[in-house]
Amino acid sequence: MSINAKITNHVKMALKALKEQKIVLVADDVDRENEGDLICAAQFATTENVNFMAKYARGLICLPMDQLLAKRLCLPLMVQDNIDNYQTAFTVSIDHINTTTGISASERGLTARMCVADHVSPQDFRRPGHMFPLIAKDGGVLVRNGHTEATVDLMKLAGLKPCGLCCEIMTDNGEMMRRNELKVFADKYQIPYLTISQIQDYRKAKEELKKF
Repeated sequence: MSINAKITNHVKMALKALKEQKIVLVADDVDRENEGDLICAAQFATTENVNFMAKYARGLICLPMDQLLAKRLCLPLMVQDNIDNYQTAFTVSIDHINTTTGISASERGLTARMCVADHVSPQDFRRPGHMFPLIAKDGGVLVRNGHTEATVDLMKLAGLKPCGLCCEIMTDNGEMMRRNELKVFADKYQIPYLTISQIQDYRKAKEELKKF
């Protein structure tokens, strides 16, 4: 499968930014949620990154992770009968045991970073809390074209730990920011912009090459 240079460039710029501890912006399909999320690596969940998401994106800061990490942390699903429109796999919410209230940018960042610490255990977290883990589908965006899977796929493609932060972007009046507005936002803050469909195409091309 061939992949055009524009798609490759968009994805590679995003991967480079993530490895440099920066934030990227990922938009989903206009016929799906038609929303954009700010995304960064959990291992680089600095106070600055978390605060930027809370201040400028304004949505719910979530913690997408792969299934192996969710099992390691013993995170049960929030509900057994998921009737969410897009089957988003929320688990119980968490705070790291070394937080106070857990809601500040620094403490949410700490919780995120500790999720991917080398010697982490389920006992390191209180439940409920102020960080909202999401479990990605195995197969990532090739199975489900959501921001949960996009976040985890980007981390894996960047060679980072399979967990990140994502936060939906809202406008000043509280509505969801759409495609053209998202591009303006990305330009304003000099954040790499890409779409889930571009991640899908990039992955398909890479996996096709592995066959040869």
